[in-house]
Amino acid sequence: MIIEGLQIVEYKNQRVLTTNRLAKGYGTTNKIISYNFNNNKDRYVEEKHYFKLEGKEKKDFVNCLEIQDGLKNAKTLYLWTERGAFLHAKSLNTDKAWEVYDSLVEHYFKSREAKPKALPMTYKEALIQLIEQVEENERLELQNRIQTQQICEMKPKVDYCDLILKSDRLVTISQIAKDYGKSGKAFNKILNELKIQYKQSGQWLLYSKFQDKGYTQSETILIKRNDGRSDAKLNTKWTQKGRLFLYNLLKENNILPMIEQTN
Repeated sequence: MIIEGLQIVEYKNQRVLTTNRLAKGYGTTNKIISYNFNNNKDRYVEEKHYFKLEGKEKKDFVNCLEIQDGLKNAKTLYLWTERGAFLHAKSLNTDKAWEVYDSLVEHYFKSREAKPKALPMTYKEALIQLIEQVEENERLELQNRIQTQQICEMKPKVDYCDLILKSDRLVTISQIAKDYGKSGKAFNKILNELKIQYKQSGQWLLYSKFQDKGYTQSETILIKRNDGRSDAKLNTKWTQKGRLFLYNLLKENNILPMIEQTN
């Protein structure tokens, strides 16, 4: 397997892989890796999933590598972290990619002793750590599902993807509003005034420019009408990514969570 004898490449104290090495390991091409990245850019975070090197920084880094991989002529160099390698394996979703990813984690990325995380000092840091933990939980859950093959064998691919992509850390607007010392009704009004959401048929919906960012998910709730008839109602819930978006936007408008008001 390619992992055996793989040259160690590090950047900013992290083990990384070039696009060429990642593509060869996953049994695909540089073009497919770049295509998956460009079509899912909102899922990738620089310095978390990848590093982007250009100019002198890229030249100096390439000159230090024993294996060039044809990098000298490339304008931009992408270096993929363990989390970045996971997202690419998720996009490819082949047995080969998952087998190599498992081996990378076991023999390449994890061979560095992990440093304990510092305790969050601010509300924002706590949200970021929570998002990272949710992603890690999803990664571990996905590995387990791939290894057992239970879902792949028993359910169609679309159901499998839906289960994987659905976050188990959704929160209601009332839960977020509580962080700010407000009611859900008052908080919805603020978001409406800031042109983030509008109400339609009894449900709060995001304006179009926010709809494809992964900030919210709609859940179907079964209800009973006064006349005894069963009915369904859609309820909007927020992801942790959406919660962080609200924090940053509200802070720009001088609206802070209670813990930061106290500090």
